Amino acid sequence: MRHGNSGNRLSRNRSLRKATLRDMAKAIFLQERICTTRAKAKEARKMIEKLITLGKKDTLAARRRAFAILCDHAEVSQLFTNIAPRFKSRIGGYTRIIPYVQRGGDNAELAFLELTEKTRDIVTNQKRTKADKEAGDTTKVTDAEVKPVEVAKEKEAEPKHSKADVKTKPKAAAKPKVTPKLFQRKAGGE
Repeated sequence: MRHGNSGNRLSRNRSLRKATLRDMAKAIFLQERICTTRAKAKEARKMIEKLITLGKKDTLAARRRAFAILCDHAEVSQLFTNIAPRFKSRIGGYTRIIPYVQRGGDNAELAFLELTEKTRDIVTNQKRTKADKEAGDTTKVTDAEVKPVEVAKEKEAEPKHSKADVKTKPKAAAKPKVTPKLFQRKAGGE
């Protein structure tokens, strides 16, 4: 029985799950925003919020506990010097989960996991056309301009091909079936 065992297992054993969540926490502290599945985002959120709360204390014991989780001195110092001071006035709610789209391969729900107090605007690369690439246009779209869920719905509404665009190939003449000599019967009755 699983009395008191909370949390999603994420189809991993304990050590792999711990490593996955650690790497996601490191990525959040570096990039301030990551795209992952919704289930992983919910699990990583718990660890990230605890780490930021430790960072707000800024004691030697808190640094050691954070290092036990992150296993990287540079990440721990960044957490305690850059990230945690931003959240001094907040009691909780250091991260947010923004639903995105469903992944094409396995239909998993994707979501953005990001810090609520960001130092910079997160830039998302805009899909460029061939003409833009030749002209050298390097425009970027900021986070405020991107509406992930609405963009996905617009893409679903657009048809991929119209009947006029589809070209049909003429059918080739049917070739007679030739069976290999191994499988042909001999006429002698054997």
